Amino acid sequence: IGSEDPEILLNCTAKGYPLPHYRWKQNGTDIDLTMSYHYRLVGGSLAINNPHTKQDIGTYQCLATNSFGTILSRKAKLQFAYLGNFETKTRSTVSVREGQGVVLLCGPPPHYGDLSYAWIFNDNPLYVQEDSRRFVSQDAGNLYIAKVEPSDVGNYTCIVTNAKSEQSVRGPPTPLILRSDGVMGEYEPKIEVRFPETTYAAKGSSVKLECFALGNPVPSISWKRSDGHPLARKIKHYKSKGVLEIPNFQQEDEGFYECIAGNIRGRNIARGQLIIYALPEWEKKIQNAYLSLYDSLLWECKASGKPSPSYSWLKNGQPLMPEERIQIENGTLTITMLNVSDSGLYQCVAENKYNTIYANAELRVIASAPDFSKNPVKQMSVAQVGGEVTIECKPNASPRAVINWKKGTNVLQQNKRIFMLEDGGLKIYNITKTDAGVYTCTAMNQFGVARNSGNLIVKERTVITVPPSKMDVTVGESIVLPCQVSHDPSAEVVFTWSFNGDVIDLKRGVNHFERIGGESVGDLMIRNIQLNHSGKYVCMVQTTIDSLSAKADVIVRGTPGPPQDVRVEHISSTTVLLYWRPGTDNNSPVQIYSVQTRTPFSVGWQAVSTVPEVLNGRTYSATVTGLNPWVEYEFRVVAGNSIGIGEPSRPSELLRMKASIPLVAPTNVSGGGGSHSELVITWESVSEELQNGEGFGYIIMFRPLGSTSWTKAVVASVEASKYVYRNESITPLSPFEVKVGVYNNEGEGTLSSISIVYSGEDEPQIAPMGVSVQSFSASEVEVSWNAIAWNRHTGRVLGYEVLYWTDDSKETATGKVRVSGNVTAKNITGLKANTIYFATIRAYNTAGTGPSSTPVNITTKKSPPSQPPANIAWKLTNSKICLNWEHVKTMENESEVLGYKISYRQNRQSKTHILETNNTSAELLVPFEEDYLIEIRTVSDGGDGSSSEEIRIPKMSSLNSRGTKSFQVVVHAVTNGIMILSCILTFSAL
Repeated sequence: IGSEDPEILLNCTAKGYPLPHYRWKQNGTDIDLTMSYHYRLVGGSLAINNPHTKQDIGTYQCLATNSFGTILSRKAKLQFAYLGNFETKTRSTVSVREGQGVVLLCGPPPHYGDLSYAWIFNDNPLYVQEDSRRFVSQDAGNLYIAKVEPSDVGNYTCIVTNAKSEQSVRGPPTPLILRSDGVMGEYEPKIEVRFPETTYAAKGSSVKLECFALGNPVPSISWKRSDGHPLARKIKHYKSKGVLEIPNFQQEDEGFYECIAGNIRGRNIARGQLIIYALPEWEKKIQNAYLSLYDSLLWECKASGKPSPSYSWLKNGQPLMPEERIQIENGTLTITMLNVSDSGLYQCVAENKYNTIYANAELRVIASAPDFSKNPVKQMSVAQVGGEVTIECKPNASPRAVINWKKGTNVLQQNKRIFMLEDGGLKIYNITKTDAGVYTCTAMNQFGVARNSGNLIVKERTVITVPPSKMDVTVGESIVLPCQVSHDPSAEVVFTWSFNGDVIDLKRGVNHFERIGGESVGDLMIRNIQLNHSGKYVCMVQTTIDSLSAKADVIVRGTPGPPQDVRVEHISSTTVLLYWRPGTDNNSPVQIYSVQTRTPFSVGWQAVSTVPEVLNGRTYSATVTGLNPWVEYEFRVVAGNSIGIGEPSRPSELLRMKASIPLVAPTNVSGGGGSHSELVITWESVSEELQNGEGFGYIIMFRPLGSTSWTKAVVASVEASKYVYRNESITPLSPFEVKVGVYNNEGEGTLSSISIVYSGEDEPQIAPMGVSVQSFSASEVEVSWNAIAWNRHTGRVLGYEVLYWTDDSKETATGKVRVSGNVTAKNITGLKANTIYFATIRAYNTAGTGPSSTPVNITTKKSPPSQPPANIAWKLTNSKICLNWEHVKTMENESEVLGYKISYRQNRQSKTHILETNNTSAELLVPFEEDYLIEIRTVSDGGDGSSSEEIRIPKMSSLNSRGTKSFQVVVHAVTNGIMILSCILTFSAL
């Protein structure tokens, strides 16, 4: 009311051809659209100009009609929102005691449309704030104050708003004063705002329940479900829990709800039930039906809703009533013996108290002569010998046509092999070659006759002659699954393989699978077969006329999968109890299990002993024995079957064994040496793996040979391998019996067997005699001496030490060498040429070195000649090489030339031959099957001099060209690596 827009538009649009025309009804009565000043059509929509409250309010429905019939739209309601004014009379003063609760009534004016409420206090522009003490009901509009305080005294005004009409009005103020007859004492809650005992809520809507109580002290509000179920998480609370909101209300939210108001004086409860309702929704709609004359129609529609909807039917917008041929039962419509007048537009109407919905469909009843234009007989049908074929005959005809069949000119009669089907088709069983030919279907009804023909071709049937068979194989093998067929020569054969129901795409080059064979062979090769290839294989053979298949199971057996869930229990110092679960057996039963361990000291995984010793395939636990105390272990289990040993399990958690007394004694107990009055004892330390616990150390036991009492010492170091006992009373080189043991925090362990160890000794007391020295070359001399005859008092001699230097000051000694045992001579090399060397000898033992002998001296030889032989000439005749060279002249600081040394060898051999001569020429008698390599050097007291450049003499075959007699080359000089040669060739007469 009062809208600025002077026109209302109710929308309606329908699809159809020819285009529909429209009518409207108000409250079930046709609207006279000729009243153009008030109504007009906009397309199919109804426009109402200057609407009147009393005249235009009500329910509207649109009707759309064309040549096929009429349908109704859903219904729409038209209402007018308005909000009147409050009565102007003065409101009575409300008088209460302090601490008492009060309700201030709003009393809204006449209206239509949902209202919202607010209150103002003393003309304050801000609304009264709601909290646990004050509450405004949006159902009744009243203001509730649970416990009045002095600050509440004043005037209260109710403001009402209609959002649809966009209006707000303010009521007259209501004064609130305090009574002077005292303060209200404490009292239990009194619920003034209660939600209804029964509330109906639409599915998917938002439901709000109000609850508020008066009381002193101010009551608290809580909510719960009466059936004990917890409140849904989606539930929201407002206004200090005075409002409970359930969004998206569903079936599971139905039930009884309780509002509990409580304070220290007691509590009060309000209860109510929420019941869901649902608008009708289609579960099954009717569909268009195009049926022949005299057929039957069966339509069924079904809708959900709460309460359950009822059904009615419309034809062309008018209610459809049951008759002799028409039966209506809820949502089912049946019409028998259809005639043309039954054609039209039908609507199934589903309705409950909350809404009405419509489902539309067309019924078209057809009357026509037989016609094959849309469904002709198949021009060519192909069948196989011994098979069957169906030739369909489905002409469009209304009423249904009578069907007859001919083969060529012969009318077919039904027999054991030939059947006339109810739908008009022809079916032939156990086909032979004579069944081939032209078949004609004749269709007839009261409106006419039609004929249509097709050809039947008969071919030989396809047979799988070599089908695949069951196979049992091992992982890694390659197998062939055969699939071979015989077939009609004119039929093309297509082979397809599937594995466990999935087609193998051989064109994509799938790993492992390969098709082999020719036109009639579709064998499948599986290369390097794996466990996941176990399963059912099907060879499918497809031709243009038939399809057939053959299947076979392939079992692939492999080594077992890894055992699972290895766990350790009952840990001692040397044993554990191990459990595991079996892994997959991969189609070959597990025959044996073995247990392996790994420690920080082992190289990889090692097999261990178990009880029972042999773990068969049905054993899933074992006691592992022979473990080392206080060592960290990991365990794993390996399974084996007839195929082999499988993958190991995942390792168990790392664990440490319990400690125990060490059991392994040190080995290689020995010693000796050291200083005077010392007994040195050594041993090979025990590895951490064998220490068996914390606090590990060594126990040393020793006594003089022949004594009965032991001396004991402790070395508290795990890495120790030596102990030195010092005592001035120890005689040098005295024998001792020695044992070394071990201990840890658990106690003392094993001792080693007894070893004999000698105490320390004194240095040798005597210097060697008879020392002499002889020079061999410019860089080598030999020193010799007489052996010392020693005894226990003069000091044991283990060997000798040679000291040598270039002057008489030992501080500048250039060398020191040792020899062991009774050796009495030593060659010293790497010396300077033509230099005076001094040498002295002294004996040594474990205690040190003795006094030195008187020094002797010698001068080394001069250096060997530095110049190599020059102008080397060689002449090759038959198997003889003649060599000549110039005599080498030496310098003053070089040794005189005493002769020459010739080195020669074959090119491909490593063995070198030496020829020495005092002359400057030489002859070599050698076979010349290969090139020879020759070097010449000088010989002197100072050693061998510099070598000439290597000379290569070619083999005879390369020189024996036609007419060649001899070949001579002279090496004149070598300067800066450049060799000057001359060549002389001698030819025989041609």
